[in-house]
Amino acid sequence: MAEPRLFGRLPDQYFATILAAARRARAEPGPPLVDLGRGNPDLPPPPHALAAVHAALEETATPAVHGYPPFRGHRFLHEAIADRYRADHGVDLDPEREVAVVPGTKTGIMLATMAGAGPGETVLLPDPGYPDYHSAVALADARVAPLALEASAGWQPDLEAAPPGALLVLNYPSNPCAVCERPGTFEAAVAFAHRHGAVLLHDFAYGFLTFDDRRGRSVLEVPGAREVAVELWSPSKIYGMAGWRIGFVVGCAAIVARINTLIDHLTAGVFTALQRGLEAALRSDQADVADRRDAYRARRDRLVARLHAAGADLQPPEGTFYAWWRPPAGVTAESLLREQRLAVAPGGGFGSRGRAWVRLSLALPDADVEEGAERLVAALAGRAEAHAAAGPRTARGPAA
Repeated sequence: MAEPRLFGRLPDQYFATILAAARRARAEPGPPLVDLGRGNPDLPPPPHALAAVHAALEETATPAVHGYPPFRGHRFLHEAIADRYRADHGVDLDPEREVAVVPGTKTGIMLATMAGAGPGETVLLPDPGYPDYHSAVALADARVAPLALEASAGWQPDLEAAPPGALLVLNYPSNPCAVCERPGTFEAAVAFAHRHGAVLLHDFAYGFLTFDDRRGRSVLEVPGAREVAVELWSPSKIYGMAGWRIGFVVGCAAIVARINTLIDHLTAGVFTALQRGLEAALRSDQADVADRRDAYRARRDRLVARLHAAGADLQPPEGTFYAWWRPPAGVTAESLLREQRLAVAPGGGFGSRGRAWVRLSLALPDADVEEGAERLVAALAGRAEAHAAAGPRTARGPAA
C-alpha cells in the first residue's frame, strides 16, 4: 500500500538513534556504560506536587479526576500559570485567552509550529538547535531555513541577516549550546516578527536553570511581544516531571486560540491529577527549583574543573543541564563510545554548525557525571599519547 507523503518528509528521529546506539553498546562486554547523551532528568518532582497527585488519585466518588478532563485544561491550572508569570516576569496573562495546556512541551512544539506556519512557508530554526523542531516543520509541511548560531557571537542569531519567514524559533537557555540570551536578542526577534508579519516561538524549557546569577528572561517581557510571540514552558526540566507529559504555551492570543483548536481535534486533555500536581508546583515558593538548579550547577562545576585540569577547553555552561564541548581532533562521539564506553550526543544531530561538537548531559547522578568526566580525561590522555608516539612529521624529498 502507498505510504502517505508525510512519512517521506519526516526526518530521522535523532534521539531514538542515539538511544539505540547506547543500548547496543550497553549490551557489549566491558565496564558499565556511562550515558551522558540523553537529557532525562534524574531528580524527582517536588514532594508537594507528588502529594497533590496522590490526593487526586484517591478521588473516586465522582468522575471529577478519573473522567475525561476539559480538552483545554482546568481553569485552576490556567490561573496558576498566569499567577506564576506575573510573579516571575511581571507579565499579566489572560488565563482564558493567552494560556494553552498541552500534553507535553514536545507536543506543544508540534502544535505551535502548525499554528504558526503552513504548507510551503518558511520556518527559521536555530542551527545548532533542538532536533525535534525539524519534525514539527515536517508535520506542518513547511520548509526550514537555518538560523546560523556561531560560537564567536555567543550562539546568538544575526536577525538582520536572516531571511523572512512565517515562523521564527528561538530557545534560551539554549539546548544544546548551554548559553543564555544576550541583551538585545529578544528585542531583535520581536522586531523581526513585527517587520515580517511572522510568529515568534520561544522554547523556554530551561528558563529557571541558569547559573552564576543569570536570569532566564521570558520573551513576553519585551514590549510588543504578546502581539506576535508565544512561549513554551516545560515542567519536565524545571520540576523533574518529564514522564508526566504536561506543559503549556502562553502569549499571543491568536496563536493560543489556534493551538487550542488543534488540541480540540487531536487530544482529550491531560489527566486531572497531573494538572493538580503541576498547579501545586507552580504555586509553591519555588525553593525546590533553586535546589535543583544548585545540584546541576555543582555537577557543572565538577565537570568543568576536571576537564580544565586536563587542559580541555570547555566553556562553563550558562544554563540548562548540558555542556556543549568541541573536543580536539581525534576525539569524537564514536571514539568515546568505542574506546571509553561513554555515550555523548553527537553535535551534528543538532545542525550542520554542531558537527564538530558534542553535548554532555548533567542530568545524571553525581557519580555518573564524575565517572563520565574521568573517561573524557582518559580519552584526552590517550589522544596525547598517540600524538606523541607518532612523533614530529618531516617532509621528505624525492629519492636520490
